[in-house]
Amino acid sequence: MILKGKTACFLGDSITQGVGVKDCPNNRYDNRLAKACGMEAVYNYGIGGTRIAHQYQPSEEACRDMTFCGRAFFLHPDADLYVVYGGINDYIHGDAPFGQIGDRTQGSFCGAVWYLMNLLRTRYAGKTVVFLTPARSCFKHVSDTEVSPRPMKAPDSKPVLGYVDAILETAKEFDIPVLDLYRNLGINPNEEEDRAKYTTDGLHFNDDGHAVIAERLKSFLEAL
Repeated sequence: MILKGKTACFLGDSITQGVGVKDCPNNRYDNRLAKACGMEAVYNYGIGGTRIAHQYQPSEEACRDMTFCGRAFFLHPDADLYVVYGGINDYIHGDAPFGQIGDRTQGSFCGAVWYLMNLLRTRYAGKTVVFLTPARSCFKHVSDTEVSPRPMKAPDSKPVLGYVDAILETAKEFDIPVLDLYRNLGINPNEEEDRAKYTTDGLHFNDDGHAVIAERLKSFLEAL
């Protein structure tokens, strides 16, 4: 895919919003990608704390309940590329059940992923849609290899890799390319050196972490 002169929408959570980045205009991953590739414009739809799936109990901050599925209706309609990067908050504090592949509604994580992919493919037909999976994390001393201990989590909750693989499996139905950041980013905050070098808290990436995301995404998109 040739990115020069193209426009892109980025739908995401606090990482896409740029939490942890000191210089968002220059160093946030979407802006880095745009500058590196000579893109015409990028539209950032990152909202901290948001999830792909529906939340059953309202959050203290109402904006966190603005799901990806709802916000996908309001992306710039004329972009060339739609990038979705989420799922980590569904893992950490989303109270929807994980569900199973084959679910079709926003009431479970698996169903919400299907709903979102179907919506994007339909509403922005003919445009390029790609997903980024959650990356490795160790937030508040909880490794991504563990099920989140938050009290609101459903009994069928999974470690991060479960959410990653649900995105990958569902994308096959829609022929949506997925950049698997969990396996391919090369950053593991469970290791203290990576945590200190690339993140602010084991979850949110700093300027150097966003540089790595941008480079991985650039290579991924140019290979499409």
